[in-house]
Amino acid sequence: MSGIKREKKHRMPSQQAYRRRARIKMGKSYVGRVVATLVAAFFAILFLLPIILTVTNSFMAASEISSNYGQVFATSNDGGKTFISEKVNLKFIPDMVSFSQYITVLLKSPDYLFKFWNSVILVAPIVIFQLFVALLAAYGFTRCRSRLKEIIFFIYIILMLMPYQVTLVPNYLVSGWLNILDTRWAIWLPGIFSPFAVYLLTKFMRRIPISVIEAAQIDGAGEWQIFRKICMPLCKGCMCSVAILIFIDYWNMVEQPLILLSDEAMHPLSVFLSKIKKEEIGLAFAVATIYMIPTLLVFLYGEDYLVEGITYQGGIKG
Repeated sequence: MSGIKREKKHRMPSQQAYRRRARIKMGKSYVGRVVATLVAAFFAILFLLPIILTVTNSFMAASEISSNYGQVFATSNDGGKTFISEKVNLKFIPDMVSFSQYITVLLKSPDYLFKFWNSVILVAPIVIFQLFVALLAAYGFTRCRSRLKEIIFFIYIILMLMPYQVTLVPNYLVSGWLNILDTRWAIWLPGIFSPFAVYLLTKFMRRIPISVIEAAQIDGAGEWQIFRKICMPLCKGCMCSVAILIFIDYWNMVEQPLILLSDEAMHPLSVFLSKIKKEEIGLAFAVATIYMIPTLLVFLYGEDYLVEGITYQGGIKG
């Protein structure tokens, strides 16, 4: 009996020490999560500040905007830029809310709306047809594995890694050779056949278990049925995420229209935002706010699909 009591006495301190260490570990883990959350919140707010500044400044009067930012766009008497000797006054809250900028953009100056629809006309076909071409190409790379196709796929990767500025001159020369320069086809064709979507969809399709495809073949399914009834439904999340990324990329394009479209009437709204003048600072804030709305709506609507496409775990839902 005395031996059992001594054993219990020896166990008690060890159990208490274990619980104490567990509490300390949990406390450190909690503090680490709090610090990580605060750091993430700080950077999130920091990244959102330009958007907040744009939206709030779009409700300022033209005179207030000019007094705050006019010196940034000031020019000297000889037409050159002047040195800014004063600090720019960044204001997040307007002295008086004004809708004059939106009234001008939406009602008094239809040119901005025309340029907005130019952006839609240029981007929508690229998103739709690039996704269609990429699906067919990705299925071909997935189902027909050969050395030649692997070399072609590797070339796709090399082209994808190149910045658009590198291929801009060849696109210009080819567009001139095809007599599509200064037309929307000069924007559409390079965008439709971009390798970005092909690469992502190919990597996604190759994660589909081969047993699923073999089971469909045993049941008598052809290649078109396998593509339409198996690959496309399983790639739904990836397709949505790719479509979102394509839309955001081409919605903000500037270099392509400037180089390939000489007619300013065909330029998208993104080109206007890159040519801000001193007298259009207030309008630029309003136009930028309107221009952000489609991107935000597309992202918010497809956020779940975007996360699903990026964090695909390789499982198949029944």
